[in-house]
Amino acid sequence: MGGQHRLTIKTDSTRRRSVQGISKRHLMITVATAWMGLLSAVAAAEAADRPDNEPPEGFTALFNGKDLTGWEGLVASPPKRAEMTEEELAEAQKAADEQMREHWSVEDGVLIYDGKGNSLCTVKDYGDFELYVDWKILDEGDSGIYLRGTPQVQIWDPKLRNVGSGGLYNNQENPSEPLVTADNEVGEWNTFFIRMVGEKVTVYLNDQLVVDNVTLENYWERDKPIYETGQIELQHHGNTLYFKNIFIKELE
Repeated sequence: MGGQHRLTIKTDSTRRRSVQGISKRHLMITVATAWMGLLSAVAAAEAADRPDNEPPEGFTALFNGKDLTGWEGLVASPPKRAEMTEEELAEAQKAADEQMREHWSVEDGVLIYDGKGNSLCTVKDYGDFELYVDWKILDEGDSGIYLRGTPQVQIWDPKLRNVGSGGLYNNQENPSEPLVTADNEVGEWNTFFIRMVGEKVTVYLNDQLVVDNVTLENYWERDKPIYETGQIELQHHGNTLYFKNIFIKELE
């Protein structure tokens, strides 16, 4: 009986340490999330006094408000591109860029898509980052932000599915829906703040937390983790889209 008693004490102690460890990790995540929320709110307040497409301190503008510099047309998926030869990829990229210029344009500091082409991608690949994106859709609009070339932080008219924007729509094992519906009225501007570190994604929509440190699954290769780096994409979905104030800060 003495041995059983000692085992019980050891098990209880181990359980307490385990619970304490979980509690500490939960507290750290909660504090970090709250801090990001504060930063998002502060940045939003500062943005109200800042000209469009001028990045906040520490960030770089992905869209310069004038032209498509730094962007290119979409060529297939990451796995498909990896299978192409250098010559095949160059030829496909040339065709994609020609199509991009036909359907993506800039007017009065706004990046506009006419709904008739394909997705728009950054020329550069990114790993861990913080990203601001202002976006606007029309009635029944649908789009998304691909992170590291992978879908996606969802954008859509909430009445389509009775679910708001911002969720990791293509997740199957991890949460896919936003915590709350935080969309402004269709036709009004919305702001994403997205933080991606490793495979974890946090999203604020209009200063409200909608995704809290959730794993983004690899849509293209379900048996593999998300890619370490990749393009940021503005998703084509057959309808008119508007973007501005696209700012990124790479994290070490």
